[in-house]
Amino acid sequence: MRRSDCLRRLSFSFLFLLACVSVCAQDALPGKAPADRNSERIYDSKAMEGLMRYVPVASVMPSSFRGTAENRISDPERELWPFWKKLSEMSGPVRVVHIGDSHVRGHLYPYVVRQLLEEDFGKDAVLDMKVSYRTSGIAHETGSPGIVYHILGVNGATCASFSTPERIHEVTSLEPDLVIVSFGTNEAHGRGYSSAEHRLSMDRLLSAIGKECPDAVFLLTAPPGAYVRNGRYGPRNANPRTPGVVQAEKSYAASHGLAFWDLYDIVGGKDFACSNWNAGHYYQRDKIHFTVDGYRLQGQLLHEAIIKAYNDYVESELDDTGD
Repeated sequence: MRRSDCLRRLSFSFLFLLACVSVCAQDALPGKAPADRNSERIYDSKAMEGLMRYVPVASVMPSSFRGTAENRISDPERELWPFWKKLSEMSGPVRVVHIGDSHVRGHLYPYVVRQLLEEDFGKDAVLDMKVSYRTSGIAHETGSPGIVYHILGVNGATCASFSTPERIHEVTSLEPDLVIVSFGTNEAHGRGYSSAEHRLSMDRLLSAIGKECPDAVFLLTAPPGAYVRNGRYGPRNANPRTPGVVQAEKSYAASHGLAFWDLYDIVGGKDFACSNWNAGHYYQRDKIHFTVDGYRLQGQLLHEAIIKAYNDYVESELDDTGD
């Protein structure tokens, strides 16, 4: 046999043996994959869409604050649900008008809320213009979908003093979907404070706005708490009239089916609100107005409460879809 033929046969034999070894060494073909016991339930497209609408939010309450309550908006009559629906759909500009006293006039506290809500729901509805104490708090609309958050505060204002035709027109001309009403500090500083008169002034203000903007909903907020001086040179103590002011606002909201955010009780109430602010160095020297950090914290707290309430609405819609 020629040498070339021998080499050819040896090559074929080697390849055959190599193939046999490969087949024998091959792992067994896997059977049916076992069930994944760690997987969550699979949602349908509508349910998944609902889950994606949740907005993440974390607690911002300082751990040093004593006697705090859960940071939530009370809305048993679902006053705010039409607003949450508009936020959820975001088919156009969704407008908020925040009115109040010097805490609002300083712009920082509501401006923090505005910026955070723009991050959550979109900022294309307004021009990117910085807001400070020296600027207007009126947002400049673009017409695009997103949050439009207007700020209208007046130093020294009460519900009664704010209820002028000029102020009412200023609010209603902005066509609000939600009006946030933040008064109470100056009412509590009146030594002749009357809860009955306070309730009447709230009713006049909200009725006048509601008459011109029948589709608007309202969120009332409690004052944060302040100190008053005993006598001209006496020591400062927590204002004893604040709890009565907060109770008047709370009972008015409840009797009219309105939403209420009780900032005063959330940060410690009668026993701890003022001392919590004071210990955290959140007050200015007058112990009525707040530092930059104090107003920033208040804005973060209101934003947290708003997002919790919005997520409750989304959860309810998701439950209805599941049914």
